[in-house]
Amino acid sequence: MKLLSIHVTDFKSVRDSNKVMIGDVTCLVGKNESGKTALLEAIYRLNPIIESDGVFDVTDDYPRADVEDYQQSVEDGTKQIATAITADYELSDEIIASIEESYGLGVLTSKVFSLSRGYDTGRTVSVGVDESTAVKAMIARHSLPESVSNEAQEKTTLHELKTYLEGQASQQAAAVTTATDKANQLTDEAAKAKALLEAQALNESSEAKSLRDDLATIEENKGISLHLWVEYIKPHVPKFLYFDDYYQMEGHVNIEKLKERVASNALKASDRPMLGLIDLARLDLDQLLNPNRTEALVNKLEGASNHLSKQVLKYWSQNKHLQVKFDVRPAQVGDPEGMREGTNLWGRVHDSVHLVSTQLGTRSKGFVWFFSFLAWFSQQKKQDQPLILLLDEPGLFLHAKAQGDLLRYIEEELKPHHQVIYSTHSPFMVDAHHFDRVRIVEDKSMEADDELPEDKQGTKVLTEILEASEDSLFPLQGALGYDIAQTLFVGPNCLIVEGVSDLLYLSAISAVLEKADRQRLSPKWTITPVGGADKVPAFCSLLGSQKGITLATLIDFQNKDTQKIENLYKKKLLKKKNVITFAAFVEGDEADIEDMFDTEFYLKLVNAEFAGEMNKSVENSDISSSADRIIVRLEEYFKSNSLKKGGYGHYRPARYFVEHLGELETELSEATLKRFEDAFKVLNSLLRK
Repeated sequence: MKLLSIHVTDFKSVRDSNKVMIGDVTCLVGKNESGKTALLEAIYRLNPIIESDGVFDVTDDYPRADVEDYQQSVEDGTKQIATAITADYELSDEIIASIEESYGLGVLTSKVFSLSRGYDTGRTVSVGVDESTAVKAMIARHSLPESVSNEAQEKTTLHELKTYLEGQASQQAAAVTTATDKANQLTDEAAKAKALLEAQALNESSEAKSLRDDLATIEENKGISLHLWVEYIKPHVPKFLYFDDYYQMEGHVNIEKLKERVASNALKASDRPMLGLIDLARLDLDQLLNPNRTEALVNKLEGASNHLSKQVLKYWSQNKHLQVKFDVRPAQVGDPEGMREGTNLWGRVHDSVHLVSTQLGTRSKGFVWFFSFLAWFSQQKKQDQPLILLLDEPGLFLHAKAQGDLLRYIEEELKPHHQVIYSTHSPFMVDAHHFDRVRIVEDKSMEADDELPEDKQGTKVLTEILEASEDSLFPLQGALGYDIAQTLFVGPNCLIVEGVSDLLYLSAISAVLEKADRQRLSPKWTITPVGGADKVPAFCSLLGSQKGITLATLIDFQNKDTQKIENLYKKKLLKKKNVITFAAFVEGDEADIEDMFDTEFYLKLVNAEFAGEMNKSVENSDISSSADRIIVRLEEYFKSNSLKKGGYGHYRPARYFVEHLGELETELSEATLKRFEDAFKVLNSLLRK
C-alpha cells in the first residue's frame, strides 16, 4: 500500500496546505517557521505508531487566531467539525485481489481510497465501491433457491438485498407456522408426520440465512465501504513513525523511573529509543534491575549497541573508530538529579583512535541522533508492520558531508522498504539528482506588511516553483550549485582557468589538434573556469582538499601577479609544476590566452564580432602600445574609439571563434597550434599514470 497525497487544513499555521503529492521519498523544503513541522505533525496524527498520539486538540492545534470563532460556530451548528488531515492511498494488488475474491471483480471503483482525521476522536474513510457488483458476487457465493436467487439479482444495493431476504425469511416463517398448525390438526398420525415434514421444508435455507448473516455483519460495520476498510484494508495501512531531535537518547536513564513512566503511559520522547535499544537486546526493565546478572545484561546491551553501531558507521564518515557501550550500576550520590536512587543505565562512546570515552549524551548531536533513530526504528521493524517515516530536520546537527551520508542512508536503506517524508532548509539535504522529490513550503503571511487574502494565508505547499520566494528557493539553488560544481566543472583531474573564454578557446583548439592527429588536451582534464584570477587561490584551496584529485592551473600572467601566483605553490595549494601560465609559451613577459594566437588572427575575431559596433576595423598598427598583452592594447584603443553600444570584452571574440571554427581553423598558423600543443603536452604530463 502506498501513500499518494496529503492535504492539511486548519492545523496550527496551516489553513489550507494545498494537495501535496507524495513519492517514495518526499523532501519538504522551506525556511524556519514556514510550517514544515506542522505538516509532518498533522500527517503523523492520521495513523501514528503511538496510538494515543492520534488526537487533534482544538485549543492547542486549531489556528489560534480563529479558534474562538470556530468553537462557537460548531456549538451553534453553523459549522461542521474541521478536518485536519486527508490522505489518499493506493491499494496493493494483493489487497484488491482479496477483496474481489469475496465481492466480485470490479467491486472497487478505484484503487485509491481516502483517510482523514479531524477535531473529533475518529477517522473517516472513503472506499469507492460498486454495490451492484457486490450484490451479485454475494448471491453467487450462496446457493439460494432459484426463485429467491432470481428476485435477489434484481437488487442494486446490499441494504435492498438484506431487506428482501429478511422479508423472504418472515414470509417463510409465517408459512411454516401456518403449515405446522394445520398439520397438528390432523388426526391421522402418518398424515400428520408427513405434513409436519412438509412444513419444515418451507423454512429458510441455510445458505439464505448465511447470506443474511454476512449482510448483517456488513451493516454492523456501517456499510460495505467501511466493512472493506475494517476487514481488508485497515490492517495493512502503514503506521507513521515520526522522529525529531526530541527523540534523541539522553544517554543515561534511571531504570525504576523509566519503569514508572512505562506503567503510567507517561513516556518522554527520549525514552522511546532507549526502550528500543533494551528491546533490541532482548531484555526487559525487570531484568535490568536484577543485581545478580549485571555482566550478562551488559553483554546483551553491548551486543545490541554493536549491531546499531555497525549500521551507523556504515553511513557515518566523520569518525569510523567509535563504539557505543552500556553499563548498568547502582545509583551514586554524585549522579545527576533524578538518578541518585535505584539503578541507572549509562551509555558511553569509546573512540579507539583518541583513546577517550565520553557519555553518549555529550557526544555530537548528529551522532546521537543517528544512533537514537536506529535504536527506535530497529525496534519498530521487529513488529513487522508497514511504516512510513517522517523525519523532521534529520540533518540539523550534521556537517554538510554527513548530511550527504544521511541522504545516502535514506536512498539505500530506507527507500527500498519504506516511504520517507523529511523536512529541511539545508542545501545539502536536497538531492540535486531528484528535484522531483522537493515540495516547497512557505508561509507568506509571515513577511507580508498587509494582511493577505484568506486563501493566501498560512502555510502553503507550492506545486509551482515559480511561485516560491528567493528564500524558499535557496536550498534548491545551493544544492544545484554544489552539484554543478561537483559534476560539471570538477572531475578527478581538474584544470583551473580564469574564465569561460579560456574554456572555449582550449576546447576548440584541442579539437583542431586532434583532427590533425596532434596532441590535444587530454579528455581526462575537466576545465573549470572560476571567474577571475582573484578566485584561483580560493578554488585551489577548496578543490585541493579533496582526496584523489589532480589539480593544475593554466592562467594569465602579469608582473603584478607574480607574488599571488608564487603563493599557489609556496603555500602548498598546488605543486609548483602544476602552476602554468600562458607567458611560458609566448614571447614577452606577460600573456593572456589571447596572446597564444597571432595578432592578426585575433584582430580578425575582434573585427568580425564587433563589426556592427565599430566605425572601422582595428588594424595592427592601431594598437602599437608597448604592452605585451593584446587585451591591454585593445582596451587602450577602445578608450579612444568607443563602441556604439557596450564595451569591449574578451568573451565575445571567443564565442565567435567557437561558432565559426569550421571556417577559421584553416587560418590558424603553425606557430599558434604549436604554442597550444606545447601547453597541452605539459598539462598532460601531470596526469596520473
